[in-house]
Amino acid sequence: MTADLHAAAKRCLDATDPAEKLRLTHAAWEAFLAGELGPDAASPAPEPIGAPGRPERPVLVPQRQVPHRGLGSAEGRAALVHAVAHIEFNAINLAWDAVYRFRGKPLGYYRDWASCAHDEARHFAMLSGRLAELGHAYGDFDAHNGLWEMAEKTAHHDTARMALVPRVLEARGLDVTPGMIERLVSVGDDRTVAILEVILREEVAHVAAGTRWFRHCCERDGLDPRETFLDLLRDYMGRNLRGPFNRPARLLAGFDDEELDRLTELAMLS
Repeated sequence: MTADLHAAAKRCLDATDPAEKLRLTHAAWEAFLAGELGPDAASPAPEPIGAPGRPERPVLVPQRQVPHRGLGSAEGRAALVHAVAHIEFNAINLAWDAVYRFRGKPLGYYRDWASCAHDEARHFAMLSGRLAELGHAYGDFDAHNGLWEMAEKTAHHDTARMALVPRVLEARGLDVTPGMIERLVSVGDDRTVAILEVILREEVAHVAAGTRWFRHCCERDGLDPRETFLDLLRDYMGRNLRGPFNRPARLLAGFDDEELDRLTELAMLS
């Protein structure tokens, strides 16, 4: 008998200890692959969205209050690694919430987001290991909650969730990571560079999953994907869109040239 994937996703979401969240995430993915977990139409309806399980630290502050540090010191590099680790920790929760919250999807949808959670957990583990090498741990630096705030705003609307979390907020990682890598190369931090190169390569597939299921939602509802995406950007983000965009990576992740041209125009107006 197949166990309830939605309930397993909720257990992963609710886990507050990072090590336990990673353990549950990897176990759920392996059980899904083995056919032991699957979506269950009889699963209780999802609860209203709230804060996911997370440790007491890091302290969450407004984004503008997160200090920017240079990469010339070990402390500055640790702060950067911590910031990326925090994004990956949030991304585990975002992937599981996509599994838990949105019901009645094709099996491929649940496979994509359970796989994404598994990848993000690996990324978080790699970054946590690097933080330890730099004399720090997850929670040592303040962080912001922007990714999860967008999850809360889109909890009622699968089309908006697929458009705005993977294709805007997570896709931003495709844009900024090459610059981070370049700066870290310049200060000789090859250990962190190697981790970020893995993350950049694998995040393309996660953004592509967002593209795939966003378009699926649009097709279901008879909507034009390009215009719908731009409408959702305006409705949820106003003029708060930042470029420049990593065009090659975004094309691999399912964006098209016309869409990227429109995004570039919008960013110039922001």
